Amino acid sequence: MSTLTHAHIEPDTDGVPIISGTTMKVVELVGFHLHQNWDAAELHKQFPSLTMGQIHSALSYFHDHEAEIRDDMARREAFTEEMRQKHA
Repeated sequence: MSTLTHAHIEPDTDGVPIISGTTMKVVELVGFHLHQNWDAAELHKQFPSLTMGQIHSALSYFHDHEAEIRDDMARREAFTEEMRQKHA
C-alpha cells in the first residue's frame, strides 16, 4: 500500500490502512460507503465510536487512493467467493 499521510489513518502490521486507534480497515468503511450508499453522517450513526474526523479522513484517503482500494475490495470479494465455492 502507499505511504500514509492522512490524519487518523495508519498502516496495520500488514501495511493495510486502518483508522487510527481502531482495528477498522479503511477498505471496510469504504465498503459501507459504496455498497450501502452511506454518507459520512450515516457512517457516524452506524459506527458512533468513530469521530467525524476519522470518517472524513478515511473517505479522503479512499478518494486519493481509489484504484488501490478498489483493487483491494476486488481481491477480498474474489477470496470470499472462492471460499464460498470451496465450502458450499
